[in-house]
Amino acid sequence: MKSIELSERIDELDYLRGFALLGIILVNITHMLGIKPPESKTLDAFYWKFLYGFVEGRFYTIFTFLFGVGFYIFMTRAAQRNPKVCFFRRMCVLLFFGLVHMQFQQGEALTIYAVCGLIILPFYQANKFVNLFFGAVLLFVLSLFSIKIFMTVPLMLLGIAAGQFRVFERIGHLRKKLLIFAFVILIGSIMALILQYHYLQVEGQEFLRVGIAVGPIVSACYVGIMLCSLQIPLFRKLFFSLKNYGRMALTNYVGQTALILAGSHLFGRITYIQSLFVCCIIYFIQLVFSTVWLRYFRFGPLEWIWRIVTYYEILPLRR
Repeated sequence: MKSIELSERIDELDYLRGFALLGIILVNITHMLGIKPPESKTLDAFYWKFLYGFVEGRFYTIFTFLFGVGFYIFMTRAAQRNPKVCFFRRMCVLLFFGLVHMQFQQGEALTIYAVCGLIILPFYQANKFVNLFFGAVLLFVLSLFSIKIFMTVPLMLLGIAAGQFRVFERIGHLRKKLLIFAFVILIGSIMALILQYHYLQVEGQEFLRVGIAVGPIVSACYVGIMLCSLQIPLFRKLFFSLKNYGRMALTNYVGQTALILAGSHLFGRITYIQSLFVCCIIYFIQLVFSTVWLRYFRFGPLEWIWRIVTYYEILPLRR
């Protein structure tokens, strides 16, 4: 039987996953290495303001939303293999990966995704308008608490709704609507960032709290800009390695932790701005590795194991 996971891949989702991974590591590295808050009026302080204004809570939101989209696509394509059972096994494997990963990165997301994945399972068969409405309202209410973990389930529900509306399959036919969406959400995100940076002058903690609350708006802006850019063939060619990066999202997410820990022994204690340069080195290593690996193999290493347990089938790894 033809592999479900390889049939009709949606490139836009892989690009977006790769894009999200680029941002996630920028915040994770500062927590993993316990980098101290910078002194004011320094380059480190400027980067800290950028990091918690344009990165923190933005890329995790995108990755979580894409998990919801991927969940719906998985359930649809696994329809002939008892999808609920397959998805349960899939989440069990993800939970195992997460529990192991947690030993090295306390703030890792795989365990949260595995638990929330089981929570959203009943919503697969819910009406798409119900998922859209319920997800949007729940996200708005829970975002007021400014706790990222609270926003996980509603973001996944919005991802399911996007899958039900077949947004990504029809993206090439929605260019005009996509441009309108990107423009409107850009205005909204600018207003949201102005609001957040206003609180930077008042109180630092309030700056961080408001940043998490308005995160979904800024994240939606990033997604809109990325999807508009992907309609340009030159952009897709220039950032082809980003698609490969996203196809191996699980391997690269865990790999980021391994490379950060390895780098910590090599570089020792670093500053905020130095963490950016370390991330750039990791980007280069993983982007090249992903491109070379997928030239010879069909799946990333962890993705291959994930699929074997999910389907109880040994899938050929080499091309």
